[in-house]
Amino acid sequence: MTTRRVIATGIAATMLVGVAACGRGGDGAKTADGKQITIGLAVANLQADFFNQIKQSVTAEAKKKGIKVVVSDAHGDAATQVNQIQDFISRQVSAIIYIPAGATAAGVPVKAADRAHIPVVTVDRNPPGQPGKSFIASDSVAAARTLGDWVGKQSGGKGQLAILQGQIGTTPQVDRQKGFGQALKKTPGIKVVAQQPADWAQDKAYSVAQDMLQAHPGIDILWGQADAMALGAAQAVKASGSHKKHLIVGFDGDIAGLKAVRKGTVDATMVQQTRKMGRMSVDTAVDIIKGKKVPAVQLQPAFLLTSKDQKKATEFIKTHP
Repeated sequence: MTTRRVIATGIAATMLVGVAACGRGGDGAKTADGKQITIGLAVANLQADFFNQIKQSVTAEAKKKGIKVVVSDAHGDAATQVNQIQDFISRQVSAIIYIPAGATAAGVPVKAADRAHIPVVTVDRNPPGQPGKSFIASDSVAAARTLGDWVGKQSGGKGQLAILQGQIGTTPQVDRQKGFGQALKKTPGIKVVAQQPADWAQDKAYSVAQDMLQAHPGIDILWGQADAMALGAAQAVKASGSHKKHLIVGFDGDIAGLKAVRKGTVDATMVQQTRKMGRMSVDTAVDIIKGKKVPAVQLQPAFLLTSKDQKKATEFIKTHP
């Protein structure tokens, strides 16, 4: 699909949100010069449930406030996203909520928006060297450390660990690697015998995990830095025919991940407050538009969910935090 078609599709879908909201906003949905507030939401990849949860939360919160939202989906391509945000700038949106599609050139759209005096709120990923006016995300360092501590206890402090990494250099990948690494320092009996990027994708994680298990038959712990990769790892373990118990953990708490933990396919994950982050991004964008000061960084806790917490998993599936 071309960039032009992606933008057009996003605009067509979200203009309905804007029109429906127009009669409900009052002064809160206006800029200082009396114009309707319009927010551009630049999403990395709407095929991922995590980003879809944020998009749904943003559009619902904007509708309550009488704010128009225009959505673009980069389908994981950073170059496409640069063009999409340039389209937002040309449309003179009031603010941009930006989830970078990758680490490469992630700061380019922020610089372009700054030149146009359009504030940017970054979510989940913050471009190094060119951050948004406010960055909203989970405290991935603390969350990954919590997960690593749990793995240390469940494994008895011993094991051979394989790590399926996210997109190298992105904020969540860097922070999750750091936090989990901090936990591993307390359990020297767990050895990292393999680690390789699988770029957040289940199919790639399946292939990578298969290679890892063949090269290192002693692997008994697998950590996917996102739930999709943990699911890929679980598929690879099943396909290997091994009868050995493998401890498999993820991160995100997306719907597929929650169901996998409830079923026991994945042993644990960290559940992010995606809906809350979506609401916060709208509130923060409006505050900036209104000239209010906002925190440069707004980190939210994530919740440890294990396969023993089936009731909690069901609650999260029904109403995501």
